[in-house]
Formats: sequence, structure tokens, C-alpha cells
Amino acid sequence: MASGRSNVVFILTDDQGVWAAGCYGNPEIRTPNFDRIANAGVRFENFFVATPVCSPSRATFLTGRIASQHGVHDWISGGNVGEDAASYLAEEVTYTDVLAEHGWTCGISGKWHLGNSRIPQHGFTHWFVHQRGGGKYNDAPMVRDGRLIDAPGYVTHVITDDALAFIDRHANDEDPFYLSVHYTAPHSPWTGHPQEIVDSYDDCAFESCPQEPRHPWAIGLTDQCLGNREMLKGYFAAVTAMDADVGRILDRLEAHGIREQTLVVFVSDNGFSCGHHGFWGKGNGTRPLNMYENSVKVPAVMSHPGRIPAGLVQPAMVSAYDFMPTLLEYMDLPLPEGRNLPGGSFLPALLGSGNSGRESVVIYDEYGPTRMVRTSEWKYIHRYPEGPNELYDLVNDPEERENLANDAIQTSRMTDMRAMMEHWFATYADEEKDGRERGVTGGGQQRPVGGAWEDGTHAFRGQIR
Repeated sequence: MASGRSNVVFILTDDQGVWAAGCYGNPEIRTPNFDRIANAGVRFENFFVATPVCSPSRATFLTGRIASQHGVHDWISGGNVGEDAASYLAEEVTYTDVLAEHGWTCGISGKWHLGNSRIPQHGFTHWFVHQRGGGKYNDAPMVRDGRLIDAPGYVTHVITDDALAFIDRHANDEDPFYLSVHYTAPHSPWTGHPQEIVDSYDDCAFESCPQEPRHPWAIGLTDQCLGNREMLKGYFAAVTAMDADVGRILDRLEAHGIREQTLVVFVSDNGFSCGHHGFWGKGNGTRPLNMYENSVKVPAVMSHPGRIPAGLVQPAMVSAYDFMPTLLEYMDLPLPEGRNLPGGSFLPALLGSGNSGRESVVIYDEYGPTRMVRTSEWKYIHRYPEGPNELYDLVNDPEERENLANDAIQTSRMTDMRAMMEHWFATYADEEKDGRERGVTGGGQQRPVGGAWEDGTHAFRGQIR
């Protein structure tokens, strides 16, 4: 199989902090198979999601477009199944659409969480997905062949078993396959995980998760979890159990003799803090919403023996909105036209050609009224309409402890960075789907917004209807 006709296994985790993997320097959490992918390929030190919460982040990976283009601004709380089911990406072109059009057999096993979960969408012909976005880890609500079922067993194993069956069916096909393996782990709840793995962390010091004094913006999840060793054990166990199943997938590819014909990508949909900065959660783990590094930066490793160099640690600045252009260039496929894509391919960086001009790349994030612009040295966070705003010197303060937004010396820097940010969003945001004024609170999105979907009422929880 030529390099441009490679299989793809895209493994996406849910709420995995960039610190929660051995290959990222954590000596406490056991992730030998994540590390195995990194050792065989490239580990990105600076990979950012475009929104620090699941559904909009997943939509950006698939479409290459930001929340203020595709219209998914928060985790989807309505429209997944039932009478109000809606396809949130109905107006979008995804990279799986492009792959399917050019002969790839596309399958998904696991979390979809982009609406209308009963119906296969966007080029997927195999469709085994979670009915909603997460929940209990045993006997989880899933969709198979359009039917709503409770799938017996531990959901991480259930997702993996389905993925392995897909690989078995298509390993010897003349045409390549694309497989999304979307785990719900290590998202809460941090109970119901294999007890032997939970118990294996009994003596862990959890120095990688300092339980800092409660953040003044922290919300309910923090009150439940801060300082709770059982929650830490559950989070670590969820990661380690999932890692073991990633090993099963790698082993199956090798058993079929197709590992060298398969690009394996491992990444998370958003970061997570387990007591770091004094809160538990991601971008909506605080009110107001936050853009801490642990929320916006994620683990990302990619491997393809014989094409991607092994053992490379890549410092290049890349974003989830760069993923679609990169994957399609990797496969020698065209980008969809007329989509005003904000990202660009990082293929040279993936193939080991230094930073390939990405040293000066600027990263932009949004979560409703909270927006971020980040350079390699500085981060500015602007909250519409009235703040509070933040400015961090990431060179001298990488842990974001000292907010310099009120430092008169930094006024001009903040003015310049805000101007950069507003110009960028003016260039790419769709006026009908711009999230800046939509009242996104982090409490969930109940239906699509913008264009034909807009009905004049609020689409987000916590708003007056």
C-alpha cells in the first residue's frame, strides 16, 4: 500500500491532561502503550485544542474549523437521541467525508457527541457510538445498527472490542480503512474501573497532581474531588485501563501485518486539571471559563513506521484546527473548497523537518465569551464584555501564577495581543455562528445555532428562554 493510501487509526481520549502520560514526564501514571506510540513516532510538546471542552473540540478536529464557524460552542447537552435529535455538523465537510469519497472505509467506535447519535454521518459506514457523551463505565448506553442498547461490560473494553472487530474485517481489504476509536475515558465518573488497577495506585503519592488550595473560581466538581485520593486513583485507573486496550489495538495491527501501512494518532479532546491550580476540570471547571495550559494543551503522539521518524520530540506549536489540513496532505488528498480554514498543515514538523517555520505560529482559542491568543512566550486571555482578563509571561512563569493584566508596563503588549486576536477572529468567525455574544456558560449546548438552525431563542443552558 502506497504511503498516500495508508490506513488510519485515530485514538481520541476524553479529558486527558497533558501531564497524564508517562511519555510526558509523569513517573506515577502507567501508560506503556501511549509511550510505545511516542517511542515509535513523534511526541508533540505544544499541541493545543481550539476549545477546552469536548464537543466543540471534536468538531474542530473533524472539520478544521473553529467553534465560531461550525457552531458547536459547548458540550452537547441536547439533540443526541430522541425527538429533538439534531445533526450539529450537518452543514460541514469533515475529513472523513473526504476520505470516504476517495475510497477509505470509515468506522467509528466510541464517543461521537456531535448530535443525532443514532444516524451514521460524514462518511462513516461502521457506526458504534455512545448515545450521549459519557456516563457510567459499565453497561453503557450505546448505539448499534441504529438501535439504542446497554452494552454489557466495561465500556473501555466494549469500545476496543468493536474496534478490533472492524480491524479484523478490513485488514486485508484492497482499499484502506480509517478507524476512529473514541474512548470516554478518563472522563468522570472515576468509579467503576477495574478494581485491580484502582488498587494498584493505593500507594501512589500523586505528586504529579498537587492538590492546591481551592481556586476562587472553582465550581462543584472541585468540592467533590479536591484532596480526594479515591478520585485520583479512579482517574489514574481509567487512563491505565484505556492504555492497556490501546496496546490491544497495536498488537492486532501487528498481528495482521499492517502496522507499517497504518498511521496511528493518539490525542485528547481537551486537557484536564486534577487539583492543579486548585480545581478539578477543564475549560468549564471554573466560572468564569478558563484557558489554563492544562485545559488547552493535550497529549498528542503520532506514529507510522517507515514514514514518521521514531523517537522525535517536536516543540512546534500546532492546533487541532491544523489537524485536518495535515492529515489530508499526508494522504495526498485535497482540502474541501470554500471552507475558510484557519489552520495549516504541520506535515513537515510531523516528518521531522524541525519546526518547519512554526516557531512563530500563534495559537488562538475560544470558549464563548472567553478568547485566548498564545505565542511561544506570552498568553493573553480576554473575556467579553468586561473581563477579568489575564496575561502570562510563559517563559518566566510557565505555571501561570502571576497575572500581569493589571501591570501598567504591559498595557501596550495587551493592546497588541488583543488586536491580533480580534483580527484573527474577524477573519475566520462566521457572523451567524460567532460565539462571542451567545451566552456560553459551560453548562452545555442544547441545539445547533446559526443559519437555518437559529430560532431566536437561547441554545445554551443557564440562559433565559
